[in-house]
This record gives sequence, structure tokens and C-alpha cells, in this order.
Amino acid sequence: MSLKRAEEYLESKGFLDHVIELEESTATVAMAAEALGVEPGMIAKTMSFMQGENAVLILTEGTARVDNRKYKDTFHVKAKMIPFDQVEEVIGHAPGGVCPFGINDDIEVYLDESLRKFDTVYPAAGNDHSAVKLTIPELEQVADAKGWVDVCKETEN
Repeated sequence: MSLKRAEEYLESKGFLDHVIELEESTATVAMAAEALGVEPGMIAKTMSFMQGENAVLILTEGTARVDNRKYKDTFHVKAKMIPFDQVEEVIGHAPGGVCPFGINDDIEVYLDESLRKFDTVYPAAGNDHSAVKLTIPELEQVADAKGWVDVCKETEN
């Protein structure tokens, strides 16, 4: 159901041909990177948070970790992830397939600066056996994001 919902959304935006369906699981960053043959950072991890009564999605590069101080400085609330067993109800996609495509209404989407180090990224497409191959400008266009944020810890090179 979630894959179909994401595909319908992507089709309405002209990006259905960017969807990749896989035999292998893409439920985790490591699994998705291996299935797609790309480095883990290229997986656009979609993290789901509650800010009061409102759900927020933040797409980060696959190995990034949220910096609680930066998050609070940006959103003026403490980072509170949606509990695993509530993600599907709140967002519209189950963990392992969470993406900004075909989500429930009134969910704000943000892109983290950590994604900018890659030309192409691979967010999920609604389930744990799918991905969407997008350039950063394409992701900006199709994710319907409110904007860019910098809420991740600096990664060590």
C-alpha cells in the first residue's frame, strides 16, 4: 500500500520512472546501500519527529546523526522521534520505507545540509524494498520540502 501511495505521488510529479524496486531489503541504510551498490551516505535517510502535535520529516545523508543542540536551535523544541510502532499511522509509511512521497497531510519536510555532499541520493519509496534515484535538484523539486536545515553532527572524514 505504501509503495503504491508513494508511486502515485511520484507519478503526479513526473518522477515515477526514478523508482527502483528490489528483491533485497532496503529497510536499513546498510541494506539499502548494499542492494543499490552505492555508499551508505548516498541513502537519503528519512527521520520522523514530533514537534508538539505536528509531525516533521528530515532527510539526511545515510550515515548522519542528528545533533540535539542544532535541532533545538533550529526548531526551538527538543528532538523527539516518533515511536517505531506509531510511525506508519502518523506518517503514512512504515519504518524501513519512510519517505516524503505520498505521506499524510500536514507533515512538514526538511532537507538536511548533509545531503549536499552528494550529486545523487536514494530515499525510500514507501516500503522496505524500494528506492528513488534523485539528483539533489530533483529531490528539492519532488520532496515538497519547506527548506534546508543543518541539524546533523559533523561527520569525521
